Amino acid sequence: MKPCAAGLAVLLLSGAAAVEAELNDYPTEARAEFVFACMKTNGETPDALRRCSCAIDVVATLLPYDRYVAAETVASVAQAQGQAGMLMRSSALAKAALDSLRRARAEAEIRCF
Repeated sequence: MKPCAAGLAVLLLSGAAAVEAELNDYPTEARAEFVFACMKTNGETPDALRRCSCAIDVVATLLPYDRYVAAETVASVAQAQGQAGMLMRSSALAKAALDSLRRARAEAEIRCF
């Protein structure tokens, strides 16, 4: 292999690894929690396992992990009664976070179920 071609191959492989790392920034534990919760809702069958695994993969491609965690936190707190819940339900930033999570979940539903 020529030196120029070898350098190009290294650049391409390192770029592919960076893209892969960016698309797979969800920890295994977070993926497993999503799949377990999804299976509780959709049945604990091999088909549900396949579809729920697909769903978290879709969500992960659409929403970086830090934004996913923030949106899940907002969703959890927004369900609370009182002032904390009201603030989460009325905040523009919280609404935007929830909207992005809902869009990602809707896309996962379309693609996987």
